[in-house]
Amino acid sequence: MNPVFGPTIYIASTWVIPVLLAITLHEAAHGYVAHAFGDDTAWQLGRISLNPLRHVDPFGTVLLPALLLSHAPFLFGYAKPVPVRFDRLRNPRRDMIWVAAAPTSPTSTGSRGPCSCFSRTGTSSPT
Repeated sequence: MNPVFGPTIYIASTWVIPVLLAITLHEAAHGYVAHAFGDDTAWQLGRISLNPLRHVDPFGTVLLPALLLSHAPFLFGYAKPVPVRFDRLRNPRRDMIWVAAAPTSPTSTGSRGPCSCFSRTGTSSPT
């Protein structure tokens, strides 16, 4: 392995790719839940997508984290917010909570898989 590109490939595969996937799922979840509850704004604008380029904000996703990594002991960034018109939701007062809480679903789903694998390793198979 090339000593110059080895660490770069490692960092990209362990940090950049998972973070882009998380950002994409997070933002798409807002739009998907809003669409399910009656607001099709994000759907019409093409923001319910697994394409990370639709969610990347040039400053908040690229420039700000790069600047912080080089000069600060912490990391912060953001993506383009998904447009949601709460007046288009069927029950705006209740559905706003569901739209805001939507990004927790990919996170909890993604963490359940590895946890279930670790919890099942010591069990014997039924006969």
